[in-house]
Amino acid sequence: MKLRWTTILIAASMSVLVAGCASPVERANEKNDLLSAAGFHIVPVTTDAQRLQLNTLPPNRVVQKVKDGKVIFLYADPYACGCLYVGDENAWDNYKREQLQQNFINQERMNAEMNENAAWNWSMWGPGWWAY
Repeated sequence: MKLRWTTILIAASMSVLVAGCASPVERANEKNDLLSAAGFHIVPVTTDAQRLQLNTLPPNRVVQKVKDGKVIFLYADPYACGCLYVGDENAWDNYKREQLQQNFINQERMNAEMNENAAWNWSMWGPGWWAY
């Protein structure tokens, strides 16, 4: 039983550490998945002029532009795919909904890990365990 709790504690700690150390490319990939699922279209950068204009947008952030009187949302990804994500208001609404749902899932996962840590029985380690 002692080995099981130790394994669970180590696994939970490692998952928190790994999640916190995600590189910009990994974080961009996660966001890209949400954007695609929400209905954003991927536009590959194929010319130098497109690349220059892509670089004028803030990387890995959604920005709002107006084209022909319609609101368009753009997401420049220079790290993972070197492409532009383009979506309308429906795609933006879907993205925000997916993002909220993902945040809720992450919060539930963190709560579960904290509950596992709270169940840890420190008394069996005797007095002075903090000295180790």
